[in-house]
Amino acid sequence: MLRIHNSLTRQKEDFVPLEPGRVRMYVCGMTVYDYCHIGHARVLVVFDVVQRWLRTSGWQVTYVRNITDIDDKIIRRAVDNGETIRALTTRFIDHMHEDERALGVQPPDHEPRATDFVPQMLGLIGLLEERGYAYRASDGDVNFAVRRFDGYGRLSGKSLDDLRAGERVSVDDAKQDPLDFVLWKAAKPQEPDEAKWASPFGVGRPGWHIECSAMSTSLLGSTLDIHGGGADLQFPHHENEIAQSEGALGCTFVRYWMHNGFVRVDDEKMSKSLGNFFTIREVLRSFDAEVVRLFILRAHYRSPLNYSDAHLEDARASLLRLYNALSAGFAGDASPAAIDWSTGPARRFRDAMDDDFNTPVALSVLFELATELNRSGEPALEAQLRGLAGVLGLLGRDPVQARRSGLLGSDAAQARAGDDERIEQAVAARAAAKKARDFTQADRIRAELLAEGIVLEDGPAGTTWRRV
Repeated sequence: MLRIHNSLTRQKEDFVPLEPGRVRMYVCGMTVYDYCHIGHARVLVVFDVVQRWLRTSGWQVTYVRNITDIDDKIIRRAVDNGETIRALTTRFIDHMHEDERALGVQPPDHEPRATDFVPQMLGLIGLLEERGYAYRASDGDVNFAVRRFDGYGRLSGKSLDDLRAGERVSVDDAKQDPLDFVLWKAAKPQEPDEAKWASPFGVGRPGWHIECSAMSTSLLGSTLDIHGGGADLQFPHHENEIAQSEGALGCTFVRYWMHNGFVRVDDEKMSKSLGNFFTIREVLRSFDAEVVRLFILRAHYRSPLNYSDAHLEDARASLLRLYNALSAGFAGDASPAAIDWSTGPARRFRDAMDDDFNTPVALSVLFELATELNRSGEPALEAQLRGLAGVLGLLGRDPVQARRSGLLGSDAAQARAGDDERIEQAVAARAAAKKARDFTQADRIRAELLAEGIVLEDGPAGTTWRRV
């Protein structure tokens, strides 16, 4: 039985979806005005593994991860750049997809863009107005009246009496209460026309919170099984999603809430103001993408993740250890479907993943298998190691190629392509020298390459090489 820590109840619960055998899963995605950072990488990888395990366990999953392609930051950046909003968001959506592919993140089943769901947002706002939860303010905005919704604050554990206007709650004289949040923003003269839509409430654009309610319920129905996102979204974004969705539709919005922990950098909160803010592509210049994926999965998704070069170097060494246990050209069946989940390492792996997606314990099973595989060389163990690792999106490359790359960043590997060709030519020259029985020349080539940190390994299939 899969158990999930439900952020709403603050405890692990048996996972029982609304419909037997089917999982409706929604995750808050990116606001696309800049490159994705390492915090986004964690969201992408964590919920990629969640959906992988659900599918491996036999569930029929519909996974939706949205894109916010209209908001204040996007409008500001487009205006500053002198480009259209569409050009800006399309470019950074493409960059996001590049980062996803590098990290081995499978695409969601649906990836809705907010600008394509404005009619659905207006429909929800209309329902909220009809039911007394929304009101039109004097400044032209339409706001949600927080105090009219019973139970506001139950996800974040905040009471209305304790909540005050703060850094994430704007104070506006047009609001009936400083806690109220905007559903529809009246257009401003200086904003570009592509940021404006006609509506029964006047020309304007949607507020941030209503986007996710409209996209998720339009694609998955009024009640979701799993709603995920970063811990920073728990309040006010997810709190507001509950209020507006249940206020409009009159039923439970989400059965299980999941939130991944914060990313810290050298034990400090990641922040542009602190100068410790890293985009995914910056990290990938120094570290292989699979190393980054393993680094993220070594921490439980709800725990803080402390980013540092030292931790990534340790993850790189760990990944190499796994690849070093594998043989080149393995032709066995390494699919999860071929694994006997009832006994041994596979059972321990399954139990870990069924315990709130405990990837650190699941990874420990992989290292146990690698140790035993190094000792015995048993093909069945290799198939099991590859199959279980594949569930986590790991060990999908040929080990020779992985070791040859040095498991460095993708940019660095590309920069070395010319050097790789030179090494291949040297290996071919050594093979020719051996064939001609010029062993002095063959030994000289081997020694020269070794001095550069290139190790040659002779085997039945020929000579391979790797960097040390």
